[in-house]
Amino acid sequence: MRKWFMRQYWRLQQSQTIISMGFWVTTLTLLIWPYVSWRFEGDSPLFGIPSTYVGLVTIGLSVMLAVLVIGVIYDQGLGLWREQRTVDTERNPFGTYALIPGMTVLLGQVNTLLKRQAEGDEEVQATCAWVDEWLAWCASQEIWLRAQKHWDSELPSPVPNLSFLPDGAVQAARSRSTDLDDF
Repeated sequence: MRKWFMRQYWRLQQSQTIISMGFWVTTLTLLIWPYVSWRFEGDSPLFGIPSTYVGLVTIGLSVMLAVLVIGVIYDQGLGLWREQRTVDTERNPFGTYALIPGMTVLLGQVNTLLKRQAEGDEEVQATCAWVDEWLAWCASQEIWLRAQKHWDSELPSPVPNLSFLPDGAVQAARSRSTDLDDF
């Protein structure tokens, strides 16, 4: 039920941009029209279209163009939102130093393959050893404990001893996860 409401809210937000532009154009066109309507009075149609309609469409297109130009200037010149995205990323541990559990498993598998492929390359082996240490640290964090607890309870077989983790890491996580509250 909550997902359904969130989807409807998202749909409202997505359509808001188009509806907002329609309101902007309509409102500003009708507010500007009394000041410039005298220029479009008369019986001289342009390409068979009465000059009143030409004037209204011209004002509407000018408003849309003005809003677009302001948006481009704000995005390209001011770029105030960029700093906010930087702060959001810096505050998010999974954007800076931590891995989500699924990514930990994938990176562990890739790291294992790389170690096997580059057995004679000491630099690659040193990098892989460092990645192994990072993966071991990630597997000791609470998010891993919660994920492993969920996998153990929901999947047909429990999480096996993963080859890229230190011996006993999966069992240690399993024993530590019993203290966690279920959400």
